[in-house]
Formats: sequence, structure tokens, C-alpha cells
Amino acid sequence: MTRKDATAPDPTAIGDVSSPPFARLPNIASLFATRATRFSHLAEVSGLAPYLNFLAGLTTAQHLIQADLPPAESPDAATLLRAREFEMPPLHCNRIEDGEAIHATFDRLFAAADAIEKPAAAADALARVIGADREARLAMAETILSGSLPEDAVAEHIFVWAALQVQFARLASVLDPATLRPVADGICPACGGRPASSMVVGWPGSHGARFCCCSLCSTLWHHVRIKCVLCGSTKGIGYREIENHGGTVKAETCDECHGWTKIFYQNRAPATEPIADDVASLSLDLLMREGPYRRGGFAPLLAGI
Repeated sequence: MTRKDATAPDPTAIGDVSSPPFARLPNIASLFATRATRFSHLAEVSGLAPYLNFLAGLTTAQHLIQADLPPAESPDAATLLRAREFEMPPLHCNRIEDGEAIHATFDRLFAAADAIEKPAAAADALARVIGADREARLAMAETILSGSLPEDAVAEHIFVWAALQVQFARLASVLDPATLRPVADGICPACGGRPASSMVVGWPGSHGARFCCCSLCSTLWHHVRIKCVLCGSTKGIGYREIENHGGTVKAETCDECHGWTKIFYQNRAPATEPIADDVASLSLDLLMREGPYRRGGFAPLLAGI
């Protein structure tokens, strides 16, 4: 495997950014359906085809179960006011409410996932999650929301994470994006989750701007380019990529915190979807394992690979 290193800032021109919005909330009517389509398309040309096709099925299930779920409710006025006053996200990814909504989401997603073609190990993991009681499922959810996945139970936790994605994307979708404010580097302003990756976009009015994608609720938020997503440093930023991949994905490295994150160039590859393309670009993760940087953010779908 070859690689292309760059210790200087990203040479791609910043572009003609006009006035990008700070946040772009998930559209739950299309979010998971679009992601599933992207997984399927990427599987056609990838050595990871079996895994990508499985994820296409799981993401399709995330889309379909929403039709039977009750409407998501926005946080009350007092919660929203407190979040603004103390510069906190209005949703709280550090805890999960033990209510009927999350348990209905668990039940329906796990039932839908049971019909997906999957390896025997994944089927066994799903069976354990289906057989788990409410307390055990919530315990797995709390583990995920703390930002960790147990090495001996990654598959079980991925199914739970998929349900949490549905729950938090639905909650984020009813927020008012105009009320969201920066919280801290590497933190989603909607739910407090960690970024999966970032994208330089080609959207009208935002061309050339960079947005981080929350690994939990899929909110996108604006983040200045040539600035570490993890610690906010503008010093020691570098870029590495695999040769002959068209420059559509790079590893952005930081010499201050010694972390790295993926940055996709959606302005060059319009079909890019930050969660699906993250999995499909596993080769970049393998390349970066050879170096001194640790991957930041949160990427559960790559944890077991």
C-alpha cells in the first residue's frame, strides 16, 4: 500500500464560501434511506462488499422502523434556555431516558434486523440483544454513549448503537438549528456526541465549507478548515492520503493532540455520505495505524474490523 503525505496545510483552496449555516439538522425522512443507498453502491466496487451490504440492510431497517414510532418531541423551553445559557447541547448523549420511545426503537429495530442476511456471529450477537432485558439494553446504551465499545461484545453494541442513532437523529431533527451554538471542539452542538468525520461540501451557499458529522445524531456543524476537529489547534496540521484515490478522502493529522480524523471532499464526490464512506475507506485507517497518530472521534462500525 502506498501513501501520500503532506506536512503543510491542505493545499486545496478554501473556496468561495459565502455564509454557511452553523448547523444542518438530520432529515429523518431521507437520512437513513440515502445512507443505505450509498452503502449498497459502495459495496459494488469494494472488497468489503459483504459487510457493506449488511450495513445497507441495517440502515434500511433504521429507515423503515420510523413509520411506526411516535413523533419525536423537542426539549421543553426550560431545557432549551438552560442549554443556551450554559453553552450546552440541548440533547444529552451522556444519558438515555428510560422511556417507552427508546424501548420501542430497540424492539422494532432488532426485529427488523433479524430478517437481514448476516454472518453467523452477527446473528448470534443479535439474538443476545433481542433476549436481553430492558436494564441490560440500557446498560449497553450507556456504555456506547460513554464513547467505548467492549472488545468482547462489539457486535451486540453496534445493534444498540444503530437504535440510538435512530433515537437521537429523530430528536435532533425537531430542534431549531438557529438556536444551536458551538459547545467545544469535537463535540456535536445538538447532542454532545463525537464526530465520525468531516466533509468539505459543495452545497449552494456553503461551497468549500467544512462540516463535521455527529456519529450519533448525524447533525452536521460548521468547523473551520485547517483546524483540528479534536482539539481546535491550527498548528501542526497535516494531511495524508492513499495515492490514486482521487483526493476525495484524507487523514487530517494534528501534532498538538496527536490525533487524526477523516476529511471527505464531498465537493469532488457529491454522493459522499460521511458514515457510509467512512467504512468504505477502511484502507486509510489501516494506513494510519502504522503512524504515531490515534484516530479521534467515534467510528463504531470500524471497531470490529
